[in-house]
Amino acid sequence: MSEERDPYKVNSIHQTQAADAVRGRIRWSPAYSIWNGAMLAGAAFLGPLFFTLDAFLVFLGLTALTLCAGHSVGYHRLLIHRSFKCSKPTEHVLVWFGAMVGMGGPFWMIRTHDMRDWAQRQPDCHDFYSHRAGFWRDAWMNLHCRLELYHPPRFDPGETVTGDRFYRFLERTWMLQQGVLAAVLFLMGGFAWVVWGVFVRVSLSVTMHWLIGRYAQREGPQSWLVDGAGVQAHDVPVAGFVTMGEAWHNNHHAFPGSARHGHYPGQSDPGWRFIQLLERMGLVWDIQTPETLPARKGLSPAGVTLAMENIARPGA
Repeated sequence: MSEERDPYKVNSIHQTQAADAVRGRIRWSPAYSIWNGAMLAGAAFLGPLFFTLDAFLVFLGLTALTLCAGHSVGYHRLLIHRSFKCSKPTEHVLVWFGAMVGMGGPFWMIRTHDMRDWAQRQPDCHDFYSHRAGFWRDAWMNLHCRLELYHPPRFDPGETVTGDRFYRFLERTWMLQQGVLAAVLFLMGGFAWVVWGVFVRVSLSVTMHWLIGRYAQREGPQSWLVDGAGVQAHDVPVAGFVTMGEAWHNNHHAFPGSARHGHYPGQSDPGWRFIQLLERMGLVWDIQTPETLPARKGLSPAGVTLAMENIARPGA
C-alpha cells in the first residue's frame, strides 16, 4: 500500500468489487470477552471494597493521561488519521499510552476503527457498525464479540505500521502491559491502587468508549452531513471534556484528518490542547486543522449550523 494519505479517505481499507458492509455473522470473541468481563467484574466487586481517596486520585490521573495522550492523541489523531507529524520515539510513546488504556493493540485499533468508518460510509451496513441493535445486545456485540463479514474489503495499514517492531510487540503484549503497571502500583500503594488504577480504569474506559460511540452514531447535534453515508455522526456535548474531545464526533466525521475536534465556541477539546502543548515543546509539527485541509467534496451543512466563529469551511 502507498504511504501517501488522503485526509478524507479510510486509508487502510481497500474496496473490492464483492465487499459488502451488510452481510456477516456475529461470533463470540473469547479473548476480548474474558478480558472485558474480568475487568468489569473486578471493578464492580473490588472497587467498593478497596476504595480510598489516594486510589481514586490514581484512577483519575491514569485515566486522564491514557485517554488523552494515548487513546485520543496517540491512537486516534496520530496513528489512525496522521493529523500531525512527530519523531518516531515520540510516536511510540504516545501509542504506548494508547495501548495502556487496555482496549486493544495498535493493529486491532486501526482495523476496528477503519472497518467501522468504511462501513458507515456505505449506503447501509450491519447493525454492529451502526449501533441499531437494542442497548444490551449492542453492548454484548461490541464488548464481547466480533463481526465477520462474508465479503470484507481488504485491510492494509501500510508498511509504516506493520513493519514497526515496536507495534508488533505492543500488539502481542498489550494485555500484559497492564500486569506490569499493576506490579508498579502495588509496590507504590498496595492492592487498592491496583484495583482502581487497572480494573476500574480499564473497565470504565472500554465501556464508555462503546457507550459514547453508540450515542455518537444515533442521536445528538449535527453541523455536517457526509453525502452518501448510511450512518451520519452526531456530537455528544455532555461528554466533550471527559472524552478528551472525542465526543465531537460530527465534527470529526466532517474533517477526519483534523487534529482539532472541538471546532466551535464552548466545545472543549483537551486532546487538541495537549497537541498544542507538544507543539510548543517542539515535539510535533505539520498539524492539520480544518483551515489547512483541502476542500472536501460531498460535505453538506446539516440544516442550520452553528456560527463558525473559530473555523472557516475549507474551500469556502
